[in-house]
Amino acid sequence: MIQVTKIFRFETAHAIHGYNGHCRNIHGHSYVLHVTVGSDADDMAYLPKPGFVIDFKDLKKIVNRIIVEQLDHRLILSQDFLAEHPHAAASENLIIWEMEPTAENILLYIRNVLLAELPNEIKLRKLKIYETSDSYAEWLNQII
Repeated sequence: MIQVTKIFRFETAHAIHGYNGHCRNIHGHSYVLHVTVGSDADDMAYLPKPGFVIDFKDLKKIVNRIIVEQLDHRLILSQDFLAEHPHAAASENLIIWEMEPTAENILLYIRNVLLAELPNEIKLRKLKIYETSDSYAEWLNQII
C-alpha cells in the first residue's frame, strides 16, 4: 500500500461544555492537521502516469476549501454551551455544533467532510490533528 500525507495549519477557538477544567472556557489552538490518503493501486506495480496517488496541490485545494477555510479563525461551540452562555452567540465567526468541539470530534467532523468530497479513487487512510505540540487525536481507516 502506498499513501501520501499533506499537512495543514489553522487557528480555531472552542470551549468544552460540562468539562471541569480550563477548557470549559473559550480558548484557541493552532491546529496542525495531517491528511493521509492512498489508492487501491497494485502494490507490485508502479503508478500509471502521471505517477501520483493524488497531486499534492490537488489535495491541498480540496482540504483548504472544505476544511481550512471553514474552520480557520472561527469559534466552535456546542448548542449546550450556548444554552448556558447565550452572550457567546453574538460572535460573527461562530459555528454551532450539536456535539462538543473536542479535538476528537473536530477530527471526526473533518473525516466526514473529507469522505464526502474526496474523489472515489482516493481513499482516506488516516487523519491526525495536533491540538498542541504534544497532544493529538488520530483516526485510522480500518477498512483498507
